[in-house]
Amino acid sequence: VTAIPKGYAFTEAATLPCAALTAWRGLMVEGNLRPGQTVLIEGTGGMSVFGLQLAKAAGATVFATTSSEAKARRLKDMGAEAVVNYREDEKWGKTLFKMTGGIDHVLDVGGGSTMSNSIEAVGFNGNICSIGILSNGRKGEITFPKLFFKHARITGLAVGSRLHQEEMVRAIDVFGIKPIIDRRFGFDELGAAFKYQASGQHFGKIVLEW
Repeated sequence: VTAIPKGYAFTEAATLPCAALTAWRGLMVEGNLRPGQTVLIEGTGGMSVFGLQLAKAAGATVFATTSSEAKARRLKDMGAEAVVNYREDEKWGKTLFKMTGGIDHVLDVGGGSTMSNSIEAVGFNGNICSIGILSNGRKGEITFPKLFFKHARITGLAVGSRLHQEEMVRAIDVFGIKPIIDRRFGFDELGAAFKYQASGQHFGKIVLEW
């Protein structure tokens, strides 16, 4: 249990302990993100959008993937340098590597379905945080030579400690970060909320209010 950021409603604070804290730990704790480095976020779920916000606040250059032109425009409006459509470009990892010379920090949300591209995208001495298993991501294949020739590191993680959350809340207060809430559902609409999440239409977080 920690204090919530200043000016946050409880529904806004509820978005932090899972999605935001995972992004914070991956970038700031495990990755030691520094200004001027590059970050790749995959998709537009809550963790990815928080990752974009936190990385921009830290002075990083952010790249992103999505399958929607409308979402790509929103990502760019939030500060993404470039967005690659992963449905149109199955080798988006190589595309991003050519575009950037190698990403410093990758937040991988797909597991087996995205990890091979994440390894293609990451740069020398880069960090990949494995934090999800979207679609058919429980199992997958990776190219090990690419991994060790790049001296890259893969870290599996989920959420973080109380200390991590306290540090994150202080940063949120300093930079004035607010969660992007896509839709709000009543508790009696729980089933509809899960269906909406499964549809993949959302941008940011989905919250329940009662």
